[in-house]
Amino acid sequence: MYKNILVPVIFDQDHDTTGAYAVARKLADDGAALTLLHVMEPLPAYVETQIPEQYLTESRKEIQTLLDEAVATVPGAQSALVHGHAGRSIVTYAKDHGIDCVIMASHKHGIGDYFVGSTADWVVRHVNCCVHVIR
Repeated sequence: MYKNILVPVIFDQDHDTTGAYAVARKLADDGAALTLLHVMEPLPAYVETQIPEQYLTESRKEIQTLLDEAVATVPGAQSALVHGHAGRSIVTYAKDHGIDCVIMASHKHGIGDYFVGSTADWVVRHVNCCVHVIR
């Protein structure tokens, strides 16, 4: 069904991306490209100046390790690690890499989402391809 699928992932206890991986495998054409993307959001400058550079470097390595472990569980997948605003970065990555479907997990909406907006909401409103949101 899709030839180039993007699955944004986040590594915390509240997000289980295994459902998104399963949906991606079911919707993928034979030989489809599947990319697991993690976005590292920037720290505010006043915070970043207080954190040792070595800690930031180690944090990036740990996230890359987690991403590599996730890719190992999804046959044929590749990884991508980018920096920036999560929603904008996902939309930009999709546009720049010819993604035809984004499959992402989402948390249940709360009152805060009406004022701030979740990453899934941002992607749905701004990306120019199909989006499957998994809860």
